[in-house]
This record gives sequence, C-alpha cells and structure tokens, in this order.
Amino acid sequence: MTTQATSRSGRYLYALVDNQVRPDLPAGFSGLDGTPVYVIPDGRLAAVVSDVPIQRIRPERRNLAAHQKVLKQLSETGSVLPMAFGMIADGTPAIRRILEVNQDELVEQLERVAGKVEMGLRVAWDVPNVFEYLVNVHPELKETRDHLFSGRGEPSREDLIEIGRMTDRTLSDDRDTHAEAVENVLSQYCFEIKRNKCRTEREVMNLALLVGRDALTQFEAGILDAAKLFDDNFLFDYNGPWAPHNFVEMTITL
Repeated sequence: MTTQATSRSGRYLYALVDNQVRPDLPAGFSGLDGTPVYVIPDGRLAAVVSDVPIQRIRPERRNLAAHQKVLKQLSETGSVLPMAFGMIADGTPAIRRILEVNQDELVEQLERVAGKVEMGLRVAWDVPNVFEYLVNVHPELKETRDHLFSGRGEPSREDLIEIGRMTDRTLSDDRDTHAEAVENVLSQYCFEIKRNKCRTEREVMNLALLVGRDALTQFEAGILDAAKLFDDNFLFDYNGPWAPHNFVEMTITL
C-alpha cells in the first residue's frame, strides 16, 4: 500500500468478494471521482476496485459517500469483506499479491460473514436532561444531590467531584443493564452482537449486529420486542443493512 503523491495509476480497494459468487454490479457503476468499478480475481477471492492516482485520498464527504455507495451495492447482492476507507494498491499485480498471500485468512473471514449483513441499533434517552432523569430514577443519587445542595453552603470541589463520579458510575451501570436486556432479546435474531462506544451522554447503547440477509424481517420484529421493555423515555433507532465492518478482522500482508 502507498499514499505517496504521484501521477501513476493505482487501484482503490473497496472490498473483497467471493470470486465464485460475485455480486452483481450495474452497467456503468462508478466509484470515487466517477471512475468505473470492476473486479480483479485471484483464486477464491476477487477485489472490487477502481482506478485512482496513487496519492492520499482525503476523507471528504463526496469520497466517503462514493466509498459507501459501492459497499452498499455490493452488500445488497452478496457477501463482502469491506475495506477501510483510503486503501490504494500500486496496481493490479499488487492486488493479486494481496489476494494470493492472504488467501486462506481472507476466505475464512468471508465464510464467516457469508449471507449476512450488519445492522446498527442506537438507543438514546429521550429526556430533557439526562442527569435529572438519573436523579429521579435512582434514590441514592437523588439523596446525595439533595444533601449537597441543601442550602448549607456551596458544595466543595471534592463534593462536586464525588457526585460527578457517582453519576458516571450510575450512567455506566444503566447502560450495561439496558444493553444486556436488549441483547438477550436480539440474540435470538442475529449471529453476533458487538457493543460500540456511545458517542454522546444521551446515548444508551450503540450496537452492531450481524444478521442473516434473509432474516431482516424477523430482526425488525425483534427490535419491536426489545423496545417493549422500555418506556417512552427511550428512543430506538435502527439502520442498515450495511457491509459487516464491525465483524471483519483482517491483517493484510503484502
């Protein structure tokens, strides 16, 4: 792989697919900068690529959108090993070397996600203030808050630090409890579940789920079952299907 600026043409790598059951690509299908997307086969595998100058591809919105467009098209019609954004090989021989040297590991990874797609689920607290919500549902946190602000003077720095720690522990414990409840339901509808880091204070959980492509209707029913465990203070938002980024672990050796 290289990111050195040059006028030579490289191969931008979107994904790896099964060479025996290649996903269908529409006629004239394009990727970055509108360049045609095509396949380079080697053995059991094939790389989905397009031609680009050998230089660093900036993670601009249009480039990210083009990358995701290709992956979405591929994942809708077949099994894929999605590549991280920005991977460029020196040319077709370099792509073939990647496929040859890493063939066994990559085939194993491809078989692991065969017939499956990734779905995402985010659950958030739908409340005006998360801290006030936690105080109202956890008596021990409310008691501590009320004691510190009971009018006996300004709380000390140590007191504020302690209630901050207590709130963080409560937030973390609640997230774990709620995630376990959802996972217990959804484990019946998917092959694997991965917890990703919550991005905001309001977020309760951010799950990636590996689901059979033919079982998406049942999975949606599972989402509804899981949502019934929660009251109106929680907002469920699921998305997909996507290429299985969170369930592919590859170490590519040139």
